Amino acid sequence: MDELFEKAPVPKVYMQLALPVVVGMVASMVYNLADTFFIAKTGNADLVAGVALGAPLFSFMLALGDIFGLGGSALLSRLMGKHSYAEVRRVSSFCFYAAIGLSLVVTALMLGFERPILTLLGATAATRPYAGAFYQMLVGGAAFIIVSLVPGNIIRTEGMARQSMIATMAGTIFTIILDPIFLFVLHWGAGGVGLANVIGYVLNTGLLVWFMATKSHYLSLSVRAAHIDRTALWEVIAIGIPASLTNFMQSFGTMLLNQHLAPYGANAVAAMGIAQKVYMIVMLIMVGFAFGAQPLVGYNYGAHNRERLRAILHYDFKVEVVYAVVCAVVLMLAARPVLRLFMNQPAIVTMGSQMLRALLLTTPFVGAILVFTTVFQSTGQSLGALVMSISRQGVIFAVVMLVLPRLMGFNGVIWAQAAADVLTFLVGLVLYRRSKILA
Repeated sequence: MDELFEKAPVPKVYMQLALPVVVGMVASMVYNLADTFFIAKTGNADLVAGVALGAPLFSFMLALGDIFGLGGSALLSRLMGKHSYAEVRRVSSFCFYAAIGLSLVVTALMLGFERPILTLLGATAATRPYAGAFYQMLVGGAAFIIVSLVPGNIIRTEGMARQSMIATMAGTIFTIILDPIFLFVLHWGAGGVGLANVIGYVLNTGLLVWFMATKSHYLSLSVRAAHIDRTALWEVIAIGIPASLTNFMQSFGTMLLNQHLAPYGANAVAAMGIAQKVYMIVMLIMVGFAFGAQPLVGYNYGAHNRERLRAILHYDFKVEVVYAVVCAVVLMLAARPVLRLFMNQPAIVTMGSQMLRALLLTTPFVGAILVFTTVFQSTGQSLGALVMSISRQGVIFAVVMLVLPRLMGFNGVIWAQAAADVLTFLVGLVLYRRSKILA
């Protein structure tokens, strides 16, 4: 492992660590597209909108898992660079069992407050039955979704990106198989879509735990090892909470967007739901590259190898921005035929293609934002990580959404995310230059 992280050529080790994460993201992307395709083929816009309204719930659960998944992996990568393997055992075990405890508490709360949460998500009389069925299934399997983020992230700090990919792909493929069976054979509707997701995460989490228990040399699942001091706890939380806020803000941003789209009808919500799924083709791969490289960044920062760290970050920026430009151009040109693949209704295709182009236009800025965010997380820059996590789909997005729709109406709603992307990039650039990470 040390040879790989410390001496292998940067492009080689970058791709060796990042590509399995990207492949796992592509598998998730294929599922998202297949899921949207299957649901759209029902021809029921209320069902499509109901499941789209449940999307922030997924983001919320992933955000909770990130507290100990990304927070733990950021600390673990630096500890690996320092060769502090006894501390690695304690931190890895603590993060795993802390995530289990958190997931059980959250499940109980979400079951008790279902109705007000659905209202907050933007459910209407027409979409509530579908959103509710989807919600109940996801909440029932929340523990598997939340906990999966811990072993899924921390095994990569030991170079096991391929094993993380295998678990992700297995769960995703199983979900894709179950989705049409539950929808069209058993006619379980939105509840069936939710159940398919949960079963996929059960398989995913089970495989990740097995890999961690049998393949790892330094990580631990021992209950006895699950204790850390206040300093280590703070280092996990100081990065984990900002990392989790990224997904919380994604939930917040999606809810805010849906609330502003709701007055324009279920077609507008459904069109944005489809456009966002297609947008994830670009986004998930960008996220895969950024987070795939995160253990490499943290390791070399912990080892105080600034020259190698500089080369890694230069390559990271180049990969993110070039990929974003190429994919954005292709999908912007193909927006209308792509939308027609999912739901060939003229109103939805027209709105959805306009929404997709608006989302894609600023993806190069998003690529840089992802690098800024993962660098701040990997190097323990808690303030920078916090600011980036609450900006793009949180504070900045909320301010833009408050202003643009009043000035531009429906078009203001559509272009709010693009404006927030540019502003967040400028904030991240200032923070990155001031951080002196490479000094």
